[in-house]
Amino acid sequence: MPESLLPLVLITPLLMLLSGGIIVFVIRYQRRLFRQQEQLRAVEDTAQQQALEAALLAQEEERRRIAGELHDGVGTTLAIVKMHLNALSRPDLTRDATDLLDQVIGEVRRISRNLLPATLQKFGLPFALEALARTVPADGPTRVVITQHGQPRRLSAQQELIIYRVVQELLGNGLRHAQAANIDITVNFGPDSLSIQYIDNGVGFDPALVEAQPAVGARIGLGFTNLRSRVAVLRGMLQHESAPGMGSRVWISLPLEYLASDPVIPVTTYEQHPYSPGGGR
Repeated sequence: MPESLLPLVLITPLLMLLSGGIIVFVIRYQRRLFRQQEQLRAVEDTAQQQALEAALLAQEEERRRIAGELHDGVGTTLAIVKMHLNALSRPDLTRDATDLLDQVIGEVRRISRNLLPATLQKFGLPFALEALARTVPADGPTRVVITQHGQPRRLSAQQELIIYRVVQELLGNGLRHAQAANIDITVNFGPDSLSIQYIDNGVGFDPALVEAQPAVGARIGLGFTNLRSRVAVLRGMLQHESAPGMGSRVWISLPLEYLASDPVIPVTTYEQHPYSPGGGR
């Protein structure tokens, strides 16, 4: 071997070793960076999840406070006013005012129940959904059917409240905006998940308006923002389909763990009945 090539022969293995070390270092650095990014993303997701849960908790606390003030404050005051009117013993003069007070007291109670669904806390989600459907007047312009399939079982109090609010939001948006003759909501209790399907035959909407940032007063966009927030808290999925004049459909899937200690609840279907006072079955 020529002496001129000897340094090259000696340096080449060192260069290869150095190159290999650099490659190993870059790979390890990229892996470590990837892990750090995953950890950061997980922290951000956790923070976002906690922020959503905190916002919804604050919202429910405000609802609870307002419901209490309506029931204990305004409702009690109206009842006292009615007692004073009855104490006058002049039904010929106070009948109209008393009837109006009865209507106002009934409306205050209805609003209070919607803000704080006591039936949900006492009897669970399936019964509360039936009660929600009964709040819609049977002789109104929209026929509402809420059907429950599968084996309804109890969930945690927070999960049941969020699901109740989701169905309430869907129903409220449909009644306010859809101008539909029929609204059908199906709740399916699966083995390890819960799905909700909403269908109406109303005026529909442009899906692009829902995806865009809701403008001031745009209740449809805001309603879907609220829905997405609640579904995100339960790590679920939401899809919707609509077009002007073609009605609307919404599909929601929620992965849930049922409370194993609670018994299975009978499957029920609620539909308004025009001949039953208050929309009972």
